[in-house]
Amino acid sequence: MSEKDSQWWRDAVIYQVYPRSYADANGDGVGDIAGIRARLGHLRDLGVDAIWMSPWYPSPMADAGYDVADFRDIDPAFGTLTEAEALISEAHEAGIRMIVDIVPNHISSEHPWFKAALADQNAKERDYFWFRPGRGEHGDEMPTDWRGEFGGTTWTRTEDGSWYLHLFTPEQPDLNWDHPDVRAEFESILRFWFDRGVDGIRIDSAALLLKDPDLPEVLEGNPHPFHDLDGVHEVYRSWRRVADSYGGDRALIGEVWMPEVERFANYLRPDELHAAFNFDFLGCAWDPRLMRECVDRTLDAHKAVGAPATWVLSNHDVTRHVTRYGREDTTFSFDNNLDGTPVDLERGTRRARAAALLSLSLPGATYIYQGEELGLWENENIPPEQFQDPMWGRRGHSRDGCRVPLPWTGDEAPFGFTTATPWLPQPAEWKDRTAQAQTGDPSSMLELYRSAIALRRAESLSDFAWLDLDPAVLAFCRGATFACVVNMSGAPIALPTHKSVLLASGSLDGDRLPPDTAVWLRMTQ
Repeated sequence: MSEKDSQWWRDAVIYQVYPRSYADANGDGVGDIAGIRARLGHLRDLGVDAIWMSPWYPSPMADAGYDVADFRDIDPAFGTLTEAEALISEAHEAGIRMIVDIVPNHISSEHPWFKAALADQNAKERDYFWFRPGRGEHGDEMPTDWRGEFGGTTWTRTEDGSWYLHLFTPEQPDLNWDHPDVRAEFESILRFWFDRGVDGIRIDSAALLLKDPDLPEVLEGNPHPFHDLDGVHEVYRSWRRVADSYGGDRALIGEVWMPEVERFANYLRPDELHAAFNFDFLGCAWDPRLMRECVDRTLDAHKAVGAPATWVLSNHDVTRHVTRYGREDTTFSFDNNLDGTPVDLERGTRRARAAALLSLSLPGATYIYQGEELGLWENENIPPEQFQDPMWGRRGHSRDGCRVPLPWTGDEAPFGFTTATPWLPQPAEWKDRTAQAQTGDPSSMLELYRSAIALRRAESLSDFAWLDLDPAVLAFCRGATFACVVNMSGAPIALPTHKSVLLASGSLDGDRLPPDTAVWLRMTQ
């Protein structure tokens, strides 16, 4: 195995599969492993290097599978462990690596550990969680006033009068990572999946595991009681030792929401995680100055610890970027509720095409959220009574609009996703966004992604350097002969001197690049 192969995560194109919404083979309206296996050719033809599988474990689905009841099995809605093992094998045969999602901060309230903890106050499992007495004369006040990650309160009272901590929903009790049994269990879970051929682990809410045992309130100027505590790094050092014991080609990839670049980079030190998601880039406005600053911050932070950068435009938690880029405010954050404001989908699609070439040509790994390659937008017309996301009830923001099942074939819903009614409704306008409709159309988003990924691999992109063309333009070289130019201005701009055009996100006007358009150029030496 070459060094490049053994460090595949450094420049991989990784595709996120949200299993409920990828493809349904058994006709119950919910995606499943059999559907993924049947549509694996789509990912092979797209040219991705790896699949990141969102949680597929047994779960009551209080939070779309992020409330896990058993990390060593598959939810019956998705299939069986045998089918999962077959998918891993078939993906490898297609040249695609597999990454599974591990959720270490919490488990399901239906997990055997939590059931045992509720059943007996003296059970050893009681110490695996954060049970505390309440405040007040009768203990009927919550132990703290902490606010949840989805909004709302973070404590629920049990029948015995005690309270337990949950940073997300009450169905997701937080684990006590100060307990050695918890640490040993998750190291065992990592080995379980590595033994089945999994190539990487995506770590959910990676910075939240540890809590200050004194349970101080969240006060400005004081250390945060559960965000990014220093002790969490020892957890990931132990996980890294597990990963490295499998030959050095297994990757740990963290979901780390961290505004401080230096604190973010701590997770990527040589003995910790291999990579982490770049939410700075995902949330950045469609603005050349801000985008350039974001790229510089990202590359500088990762260079300092020798880790690869990652470039992410969308995922299962955020408003799809076709919609974001079509709004007046093109940023994203969970405190900035974008639902319902006007969207220019034509402009959003044009920018999304340009963003595809931008993200696929920057140094590091690129993540594609399923449907991004089809140019799907957020479905903001789901009736509230059909929302299934717990964030809706606790924060007034639903993530269901980005989780709508994919359109594969045909002119009307369910577009080949299922033979039943999809678990979330698909827009009728997606008839022009099916994989079938776009295949073979050189102007389609799907063929743009296919061409860009193939070119990215063929080019063997190297050193990064900015080209200074215009303040409203992002332009850079990757080595001596490759350049990417993105026009973020409101007017066409002249292209730099070049030998040929390799790929463009839209039609060019001679040697002029229209607004919201990107181009890859072969430069003259």
